[in-house]
Parts: sequence; C-alpha cells; structure tokens
Amino acid sequence: MKKLNRTNYNVNTKLPIKVLQFGEGNFLRAFVNYAVQELNDTQNFNAGVAVVQPIEHGMVNMLNNQDGLYTLFLKGVEKGEEIQEKQVITNIVKGINPYKNFQDYINLAKEDTLEFVISNTTEAGISYIETDTLNMEPPSSFPAKLTVFLYKRFKHFKGNSSKGLTIIPCELINYNADTLKEIILKYCKLWNLEADFSKWIINHNSFHNTLVDRIVPGYPKDDIESYNKQLDYQDNLIVSAETFFLWVIEGDETLSKKLPFNKTKLQVKIVEDMQPYRSRKVRILNGAHTALVPFSMLYGNTTVKESIDNNFTGSFIKDTVFKEIIETLDLDKNELEAFAEDVFDRFRNPFVKHLLASIALNTVSKFKVRVLPSLLGYVEKFNKLPVNLTFSLACLIRFYKGDWKDNSLPINDAENVVAFFNDVWKDPDYHSIAQNVLSNTDFWGSDLNQIVNLTDGITHALKEIDTNGIEKGYDNFRKSFQS
Repeated sequence: MKKLNRTNYNVNTKLPIKVLQFGEGNFLRAFVNYAVQELNDTQNFNAGVAVVQPIEHGMVNMLNNQDGLYTLFLKGVEKGEEIQEKQVITNIVKGINPYKNFQDYINLAKEDTLEFVISNTTEAGISYIETDTLNMEPPSSFPAKLTVFLYKRFKHFKGNSSKGLTIIPCELINYNADTLKEIILKYCKLWNLEADFSKWIINHNSFHNTLVDRIVPGYPKDDIESYNKQLDYQDNLIVSAETFFLWVIEGDETLSKKLPFNKTKLQVKIVEDMQPYRSRKVRILNGAHTALVPFSMLYGNTTVKESIDNNFTGSFIKDTVFKEIIETLDLDKNELEAFAEDVFDRFRNPFVKHLLASIALNTVSKFKVRVLPSLLGYVEKFNKLPVNLTFSLACLIRFYKGDWKDNSLPINDAENVVAFFNDVWKDPDYHSIAQNVLSNTDFWGSDLNQIVNLTDGITHALKEIDTNGIEKGYDNFRKSFQS
C-alpha cells in the first residue's frame, strides 16, 4: 500500500506559511486544521500551517513522515440523520520540535507571510513559570516560548507595526487570550525587555478570546481496521471527530475580513463578546450532562445515548433544557433552541460512546458551575422552583450516598466531598440531610436553604426517590408541584 505523502497524493507544496500552530494533537488537527482547509478550499485563503510541538515528546516526527498529511473522519448525527465523511487535510507544511531544532523554530519568526498564531496546549498550557528565561532553547512554558518568538520577530522586522500577529488561543479556559497576553507582558517585565517591544505587543498584535466545541475521540485504535479498509494508502495519523463544529472568537470586522468564515459552511461566530456563548455551552451542553448523570444512573442507564433514547429519561432531560435552562439565558430563544437541538443530536451520536460513569467525575463542583446558575436564575425569574432541576439536585444528593438497590455507585470525587456525604447519610432524617447538604457553602458558594421552598422540595424528592424509585418518585414529585 502506498505511503500518504505529497508526492503520492499530488498535493500543492507551495502554500505560504500564514499560521503558526502550537500543538499537533488530535483536537487541533480535527478542528483548526479542518477549518483552515475549508478556507483554503472555498475562499482561496492560501494558508500553510507550521506546527510547533509545545512539549518535548510529541508527534511532529510522525507528522513530518507523512508530509503533514492525514485523514480526518467525521461521524455524527444531524437532524436525526447519521452522517459519515472523510477527507485528507493538506495545509500543514512543516512540523518543528523546538527541543531538537530550536533555530528552525526561531526562523519561523522571520516569515514575511505569517499572520496568525493558534494554540491548544491543554488548560495547563497557558501558565507562568518564573524560572523561564529569554536565553533558554526553548523555555518550558508555552507563553514563554511565544514571548521569545514574538521578540525575535520584533527585532528582525525592526518593530514594523504591520508584522504584528493575530493570536487566537483555543485552550479550554475562560478569557484564554487575555490570560496569555497578561503572561507575555509579565515575561517582558521579568526579562527586562525594552519598552518598545511591550508597546508593539499591545498596539500591533491582537489577542482574541475563544470558545471551541467539537468532540474529538482521536485515533480510533479499537476500530482501526475498519478505517484502514476505507483507504488506498497507509495513514498512521488518522483522526476521528464528530460532525458538530463551533468556534466562537471575540473580534471585530477586521478579524472577519482576515478570516472569512462567514462565507463558508462552518459555524464560526466572530463576536464582540463570547461570554453569552460560553454560558450557552456551559448551561445547555455541560449542564444537561451534569443534570442527567445521577438521575439517569439511578434509573439504570449506562450511556448518554441510552439516556436520550429512553422515553422517560429522554423526556426528562429535554424538558430540563427547553423548559427550564433555556428560560434563564439571554441569547435569542430561537438560537438557543437550535443549539439545544444540535446538543441532543450530539448526545445521540452512535459513534461516540459517553459512559455516564466517566462523566460522573466531580459532579458536585460541576453542578455548582453548570447547573446551579440555571436553578437560581429560574427561581429569580419565575419566583418558584424549577421541577426538574430541583429533582436533579435531589438525585445528586441521593447518588452520593454511594449505593442503590444493593449495588455500589461509581462515586468519583475529592476525599472531603465523599467523606461529607458519608457523614450526612448516617442521619436517617431526609429533612436534616437536605439542610446539611444545602448549607455547605464550600460546595455551592452560598447557603441554599435560603432559597424559598428548596429545602422542603429536596426533602420531598429524597423521600420519593427512596420510597418509589426514580420514575414513579419523579412523577409524584412533579404532580405535587402542580397541586
């Protein structure tokens, strides 16, 4: 079988380097390189990508062995229909390991055609390490590596204002670009770099906060033979991902002209403020997951898809999202509902197996961030408790008892959280249990007993769950709200 490379695949090798990409992992290759490919194919974007390996051990050698080429398989569900597609991604023109070829990395700073820096170095990647220095080859942290790179570019082009870069980090932290910029300026100060360089960073480079959303399982090792059978070449860098794609970037009309995604099929939103979109994702997608897990596991489901396909649990989580969570968000309701429909298509994706037990990690802290704001927002807006979100919180409390129908439950949380619930559940009185849990300000940030009727509501739900099980208990609980 022939090797996947530019000669055998007849790929244009003359793309100018327009994008510097920190990271060669599955996510960036299935997300950013996929997006650049779409711009190249449909908008004559003509962008080559130089990939920098951000840590000492990585995949740049494998990438270079295939001339930067690899196959992306997209699988998912859209409007109830299964979608499967594949394409060869061809925009990576160079891969560099700065730990072995530091000068090659620095030479990229001299590229006249370079316009963008894009990164995904994990949530821990945007960090400040005080021991990093300007003379290290390379510094250990990603922000320090980038500071060195920008400084070399500043010096090479003699501070030319037109040679600043558009910097778009994709790390999964809020305000990722603001944080990165702040750390770069800290290095400027730590290393005593000239004031003109700091001014050049601030005035002639733009930093854009982002939200990225696509599930990327990566290399399909458990099913690789079925993937290989679809190819007439050998590919050691196959990557699989869901079809859903969302990239929200803070920016203005200038950025929209630089990145003409509005003329493509991709769901890329360049907006003044991405926080409403972050809230939408956290509250609808992540919130639905977190609200669903204890409830659905107590019912007897094991996967997200099974939970959505089941008439009872599926109806519960849909009502939770459409009738309670969406009601607390500020974006256009039609847009929120369309996003929620996409979320449920993703939950139904037969190609991605979401085990509820794996999602159950740190459910208490997740509930505080992802679900509690919707519960509180609903109470504030309607002056009453939301039925499903309240019942979901009761299921969480019951789940953390650790056993159900003579079986142990997969509790996976910090020791102090597990110990707290072990102690609480020694008390046989449901009202006392509800009071103790809701009063834990370390969990929730405030005493939730102060919310009118919540303590009584949780007490009632816990009694129903233990007496009648999840389905009948929920039905009785819901009817009590209507009476």
